[in-house]
Amino acid sequence: MKMQRVRELLDYKYLRREQINGFDNYKYSAIDTSPLSQYVMHPFWNWLVKFFPRWFAPNLMTFLGFLFSVMNLVFLSYYDWNFKASSGEVGTTPIPKWVWLSCAFNIFIAYTLDGIDGKQARRIGLSGPLGELFDHGLDSYTAMLIPTCLYSIFGRSNVYSVRPMRMYYVCMTVYFNFFVSHWEKYNTGVLYLPWGYDLSMWGSTAMYLVTWWMGFESWKFELPLGSWGSLPLGNVMEAVLHISAMANLPLVVINVYNSYAQRTGRLLSFTEAIRPMWPFVAYFVLLLTWPLLSPNDIMERDPRAMFMLSGTIFSNVSCRLIVSQMSVTRCEAWHWQTPMFALSILASFWLPVLERPVVYMLLIVTTLTHWHYGASVVNQMCEHFNRVCFTVHKRMPTLDIKSPANQQERKEEPQTSRKLD
Repeated sequence: MKMQRVRELLDYKYLRREQINGFDNYKYSAIDTSPLSQYVMHPFWNWLVKFFPRWFAPNLMTFLGFLFSVMNLVFLSYYDWNFKASSGEVGTTPIPKWVWLSCAFNIFIAYTLDGIDGKQARRIGLSGPLGELFDHGLDSYTAMLIPTCLYSIFGRSNVYSVRPMRMYYVCMTVYFNFFVSHWEKYNTGVLYLPWGYDLSMWGSTAMYLVTWWMGFESWKFELPLGSWGSLPLGNVMEAVLHISAMANLPLVVINVYNSYAQRTGRLLSFTEAIRPMWPFVAYFVLLLTWPLLSPNDIMERDPRAMFMLSGTIFSNVSCRLIVSQMSVTRCEAWHWQTPMFALSILASFWLPVLERPVVYMLLIVTTLTHWHYGASVVNQMCEHFNRVCFTVHKRMPTLDIKSPANQQERKEEPQTSRKLD
C-alpha cells in the first residue's frame, strides 16, 4: 500500500490533457541575432558535435551541462557559504585557487553542452518539444546559479564590493529578464534570444580564470573616473549585470507591440496577455518585502539561502509559463505556494526567532516540490512521446507505425533556444 502511494506520488500528472495535446502541435520559432552566437559559437558547436557518438542522448547533454553549473554552486557554497571568503576581512579563509579554475572549466563546459544538445538532437532525428522544455526548464534554474556564484569573486567587501541586498536586486533583475523573455514568446509565438546570455557565459569564464591566475585581490581596486572620483570594481560588475539583464526589456515591449500591430502573435486581450505576470509579481513583492522588513536582517545573516530560495521559486513559476507558452494554453494566474510564502513571512515577523528556520523550511519544501514538478512533467512528456529521457531509445516498440495511436509526429526544430544553425 505504501509503495503504491509512493508510485502515485512520483507519477503525478501536472500537465492537463489540453497541454499534452498542445505539445503535439508545437512548432519551434526563435530569432537569434547575437553576432557572438552566429559567427563564433555556432561554427564551433557545429564542428564539435560531430565528435559525439550518435547514441549520446541530447537530453543527457542538457542535464550534464546543468550539473556542471551546479558543481560551481556546490564548491563555492562549501568554501564560501556567507560570501565572506573574498572580502579580505580579518579571520576569513580565501577560496582555494583550484576552485576558481574548476569554476571556469565547469561554466565553459556547461555553456558548450547547452550549445550542442539541440544540434545533436537534429543530427540523430530526435528534435522535439520534450528537449526544448527540458532545456528551458533547467535554464530557468541556471538564472540563479550564475549571479550567485559570481558574487563569491568579490565577496561582501565593505569597500570594493556591494552588500548582499544589492546583489539580491541583481538576482531579481536576472530572474525578471528570463521570465519576461518567455512572456514575450507567450504573446508573440516567437522567442527572441537576448544577446546577454553568450556574453555572460564568456564573461563568467574569463572572470573565474582571472581570479584563479591573479587571486581575488586583483579585483580589489577602483576605476578612476576623472573629476567624478572613482568606482569600485564590484560596483562596476553590479551595473553591468543590471544593464545586460534589462537591456532586453525595450525590445520585448517593441516585439509584443509589433505582434499586435502586424497581427502576427496570439492577439490576446490585455488581461489575458498580462495574466502570466501575476504569480511572478506576487513573489517579487513578497521576496523583496521580506528582507527589507526582516527583524533579524536576514539578508545579512544568510544571503545564500535567500538567493537559492528566490531562484528556486522563480524557476518553478517560469517553468509553468514555459509549459503554457509551448502548449499554447492559458497560463496560471496564481501559484499554489504563494499563501505558504505569505504566511511564513508573517510568522517570521511575529516571532523573529523563527525567521531563519522558516527560510530553510521554505528552501527545502520549495526545492523538493520544484524537483517533483520538473521530474513529473518530463516523465509525462516521455510517456506521451514514447521516449526515454536520457537515452535515444523509445519506451516500447511501435507495433503499427501507420496507426494514429502509435504514430508520433517528429518535427525538425531545434531542441533548445540557443542552438540555431
